[in-house]
Amino acid sequence: MSKSELVDFIAQEAGLTKADAAKAVDAFQKGVIKGVKESGKVTLVGFGTYTSKRREGRNGINPLTQKPMSIPAKNVVSFKPGSKFKEEIN
Repeated sequence: MSKSELVDFIAQEAGLTKADAAKAVDAFQKGVIKGVKESGKVTLVGFGTYTSKRREGRNGINPLTQKPMSIPAKNVVSFKPGSKFKEEIN
């Protein structure tokens, strides 16, 4: 599902205009980003948890040249689905 399809779905489900649904989706995205950035975790009970994790630097191999390369450390975001989400998928 693309963002525009999600906006259409939310507009229809919530009885909103597409513009209002788009604002809601954008606000949700900004809220999750802000929460993960500031506290490292955003939990939506039943839906899932977004967390920030530190991935340490490591050595790797460039697949094109087969030469060793250094991969820098960085923060990555992970999502763990909640119980209701898992039930709906199965």
